[in-house]
Amino acid sequence: MRDIKEILIELCCSYTIISVGGSIYNLIFGGQTNNVNVIVMFVFCTIAVFVLSLHKLLTRFSPLFMIIVQYLAAIGLCTLIVFILSRFDYISKRGWIEYLVSFTIPYIIGAALYYYRVFADTKKQDAIIKEIQQAEISE
Repeated sequence: MRDIKEILIELCCSYTIISVGGSIYNLIFGGQTNNVNVIVMFVFCTIAVFVLSLHKLLTRFSPLFMIIVQYLAAIGLCTLIVFILSRFDYISKRGWIEYLVSFTIPYIIGAALYYYRVFADTKKQDAIIKEIQQAEISE
């Protein structure tokens, strides 16, 4: 239950940041958005948060391998979503590239922040374990 709450909080925060960032970008550069783009942003955020939350399943592998596999899985799911959308509306080759770039850049930033937090928490836990071990030795 705790994991689901954390995933939902991360999803809400990620989507809010992406939506506000997209709105600011559109205001500055005169872009437009439509309902499909807003839904796609939400789906992409959901994919990113879900895939990043699966890192616990890949801890036996090296961090670099884990990050690459997670990115490939996320980009594969996003490509599938864009492919499904292309069945309902025409997406040019440039549109495909823009969809993938608009996922990749925020994903890299989000993944960097996510893994920084994960590794910082791991470092704190290691320090606590060492303190406990030293306290036991000195007793």
